[in-house]
Amino acid sequence: MKWIIKGLKVLLIVLSFILALLTCLVIFLLIASPGKPEPFLDSEGEPVQGSISEKTFVNIGGVKQGMFIRSKNTDHPVLLYVHGGPAFPNYFLVDKYRPGLEDIFTVCYWEQRGGGLSYSPEVTILSMTFEQLAADAIEVAGYLRNRFGKEKIYLMAHSGGTAIALLSAARAPQLFHAYIAMAQTTNQLESEKIAYRHLLDEYAALGNKKAVKELLAYDALRADSDTARFFKSALRDRSMHELGVGTMREMKSVFWGVFIPVWTCRAYTFREKINIWKAKILFLPKTGIFDELCANDFAERVPRLEIPVYFMSGRYDLTVNIDLAKAYFKKMSAPLKGFYTFEKSAHSPLFEESDRFREILIEDVLKGRNDLADPP
Repeated sequence: MKWIIKGLKVLLIVLSFILALLTCLVIFLLIASPGKPEPFLDSEGEPVQGSISEKTFVNIGGVKQGMFIRSKNTDHPVLLYVHGGPAFPNYFLVDKYRPGLEDIFTVCYWEQRGGGLSYSPEVTILSMTFEQLAADAIEVAGYLRNRFGKEKIYLMAHSGGTAIALLSAARAPQLFHAYIAMAQTTNQLESEKIAYRHLLDEYAALGNKKAVKELLAYDALRADSDTARFFKSALRDRSMHELGVGTMREMKSVFWGVFIPVWTCRAYTFREKINIWKAKILFLPKTGIFDELCANDFAERVPRLEIPVYFMSGRYDLTVNIDLAKAYFKKMSAPLKGFYTFEKSAHSPLFEESDRFREILIEDVLKGRNDLADPP
């Protein structure tokens, strides 16, 4: 009986300790979640004249959608940034790495329906299609043009967002000065097969039998359905990051590189951070958006754009294969084209090689040139 009582006391102490830790964690997260993007301040701590740093919500496509709008000078050209995922925003990376787009542009970091600030019961599963997301992007572009008095704006997209922006640029080229693609999506199913082979070969060379066995459970080269299953797996993300071909070359952990930065990003409220993960884990897998991404070859869907095109790809990108992006670029017809390889980057050169990325934007994109592009 004494041992039982002693055991219960120990259990109570452990549970109390765990509860105290959880309480402290929640308090920390609430403090770290004021829900406002940082303002641009001058040397005296006052907001910079003519700057903007806000989180706003606009009715787009019949549902409330959120966005961050930031600039050190609202006279700058306007840039619509279309994040990847699809519908998994990466403003937390902008907040962490500060790539400096706001030095050059008035940037709208729009968060797509079904995810992030735009996660809502109003968004139906059936509305999560690339056609609808492209229509939303065009509507956001119209909002920005009217708000900032611009005839045209710049369009930049990352990863899965490039499919959305590509369709938008093809459908409404009159709205945009240029299309800037970071990790351009083409044939994602083929990209996943190439990545799968690479992961198997790398783990085999390292003698990591456990990792090889885990990958072989998906057999992603046997059938397209198995490839798509691998694409949507947690194993795929973990393996890519471990081998330096994921989000960033030096980002080896999804937990430390993605999960934690979301929770520590002060631009979101605590509830909004919960919604980011609710969308990713509970809502988006129920939609057909990932299957649609795998079922399309966007290089075939959009063989031509009527505006200048700039492709930015990391040398080590296997999340969205760089060689497939290059092949698409060579075939694409556009009034001006430039392909830029970032030698130290994987999937996100904007955050991995920010200085060079900004230089290209300033010297080539804004001047309508391609002098810094890779040789033909």
